[in-house]
Amino acid sequence: MFRQRAGSKSAGKISIILAGIIFVAGIIFTGLFNIGLAFTNEMDFCTSCHTMKINLEEYKETLHYKNASGVRATCSDCHVPKPFIPKMIAKVMAAKDVYHEIMGTIDTKEKYEALRWDMANRVWDKMRASDSRECRSCHEFTSMDLSEQDRSARKRHPKAMDKGTACIDCHKGIAHEEPDEPDEPDPS
Repeated sequence: MFRQRAGSKSAGKISIILAGIIFVAGIIFTGLFNIGLAFTNEMDFCTSCHTMKINLEEYKETLHYKNASGVRATCSDCHVPKPFIPKMIAKVMAAKDVYHEIMGTIDTKEKYEALRWDMANRVWDKMRASDSRECRSCHEFTSMDLSEQDRSARKRHPKAMDKGTACIDCHKGIAHEEPDEPDEPDPS
């Protein structure tokens, strides 16, 4: 009986040590995972692909890049949701951009521009589906001082709020050049 207890104590110690190792490994993994997420949200990372330099140059000409208040929205502010599950979905979906860069689908300005309308529409659809969640993390209707806006915005924002219009429905060209809609193919 004594031997059985000694074996139980030994198994208990091993279980505690194993649980401690798993706990510490979990903390290390979580830390490294968060560092990786933060790194991939940096503008330098986002624009490190040749194709994204096209977007970077356009973005540098917008108020989201340079403005009187000095507040800058970066790539991840507009394209990566803050909530964890939508963020993970966005990160997985972003892998396709890396894939297409590597495969040469969008590796030149000409190829990029040829697919730009479709790519933009996918982003706009995503923004509509989330009710412009990323826009609203900075621009909330209820926080707007309409008296400081120009006449058109003063008139349109309350209507958009009442209708539940997504920001992207009116502000498509706000951070990147709005692509031209392709011509309809001739039915003849």
